[in-house]
Amino acid sequence: MKNVLKLLGIVLVLAGVVCLAVYEMKVPSNSLLVTALVLEVVGILGFSLVNRFID
Repeated sequence: MKNVLKLLGIVLVLAGVVCLAVYEMKVPSNSLLVTALVLEVVGILGFSLVNRFID
């Protein structure tokens, strides 16, 4: 379970990158940009906090 939590932040960051790719290729929508921003920030913060406190 700890391994899954450690990788969750990376998965969220990759989901944000996918949202940015979809925005660039097909759908120019501001909601995709906001979604990508939220996923990136939550993923980075989650990754750093989880790896700091879970050993």
